[in-house]
Amino acid sequence: MPLIPEEPQIHESVPGPRATPAAGRSAPTPRPVPGPGPGPAPMRPGRPGPQRGHAAPPAQRGSRDAATPAASAQVPQIQLIPASAEGALDAAEEAVDLLLESGRAPQDVLLLTTGEQHPWAAHELSFGEDSYWAQHDARDDVFYADAAAAERAASRPVVVVAVNGGADDAIARALPAAMSRAGVLLIVCGDPQRINSLIGAGV
Repeated sequence: MPLIPEEPQIHESVPGPRATPAAGRSAPTPRPVPGPGPGPAPMRPGRPGPQRGHAAPPAQRGSRDAATPAASAQVPQIQLIPASAEGALDAAEEAVDLLLESGRAPQDVLLLTTGEQHPWAAHELSFGEDSYWAQHDARDDVFYADAAAAERAASRPVVVVAVNGGADDAIARALPAAMSRAGVLLIVCGDPQRINSLIGAGV
């Protein structure tokens, strides 16, 4: 008789042990396989941070969904990329890189952080909230936001969450909010044990 869990859990995309990064990031990050996209990705001007090398992607779990707006009644596919709090933002950026390289349009992607802001978001917010959110509304590139502002963000086909710090209760609220914004795919980068203990039945 099959075992039916009472609460859904996010499982690691790649089985087996993961090396804990020392100072900086020394171990390659498992990469998600993105959903279908429309051909080669355009270059993204002004993206902060160096370009990184890429590891081979793990096998994708579940069926592929069509790239449709989040108005669909379907539940998005969920992928977990194991990472420490210190390495979660790097893992999330690598996930975004792979999505774009596979042909996903930049405006299809929202990246949320639960701890320290992404450097792009911090820089753009220095010019004021109106200017920052105007870029969100323009929908012409990847948008980076604090997970606490997820309710203000519009739905996008792919939402990437970097669990890079923050209080447990804030993360427990952020993950369901992120899922409600994801039309096709939700990628969560962080400590699997902590994430699974926090989401419970929320995701």
